[in-house]
Amino acid sequence: MSYTIGRLAESAGVHVETVRYYQRRGLLSAPSPTKGSFRRYGDTDVECLRFIKRAQSTGFTLAEIDTLLTLRASQSCAETRALAVKKLVDVEERLRHLRHLRLELKEWIDLCDHNPEHAPCPSIRQLASVSVKRAKG
Repeated sequence: MSYTIGRLAESAGVHVETVRYYQRRGLLSAPSPTKGSFRRYGDTDVECLRFIKRAQSTGFTLAEIDTLLTLRASQSCAETRALAVKKLVDVEERLRHLRHLRLELKEWIDLCDHNPEHAPCPSIRQLASVSVKRAKG
């Protein structure tokens, strides 16, 4: 099938500017203009855009996606695995951070729930003291 840039973007669930951005980044090639100066895209371009969006939703950066696109062509499972392992380590670290943040926010809510109505907010005070400690440290 043949697509204009607008139909390509729509088929892949992205904006036209996203297609152009990916082309500038070298993630998607720009076809040569045909008669009437229209660029026509194919099904492989739709698949490529969907691949990019899926990889992004998995947490890969555009630089990592560029590598994945290269690996996709060469079908190098060992290198793909290495990237996935690295991404998993990043995700696990973010999860640890989010769990810590979750506990801290629950503490703040509890402090506010037990604070007298017109007293200074202990959560704000605690946040300010953490900011001061980090600035000194």
